[in-house]
Amino acid sequence: MMNRQPVSSSRIRSVGWAGNVMEVEFHDGAVYQYMGVTSSEYRDFLNSSSLGSALSRLDKQHPYHRV
Repeated sequence: MMNRQPVSSSRIRSVGWAGNVMEVEFHDGAVYQYMGVTSSEYRDFLNSSSLGSALSRLDKQHPYHRV
């Protein structure tokens, strides 16, 4: 299991990143991993004014799956 940090979002509970994989935990308990996310993309994601909107952009750019 990846170390994740809590975030302030209506949809997302916590996020983590390691080895170009970003892991997102939603408030409903679902956890997804996004492949090929660079460290700069991860930092941009965390600094986004809307994590939900930023995640929607990543959905289109990176393969992901539920874990």
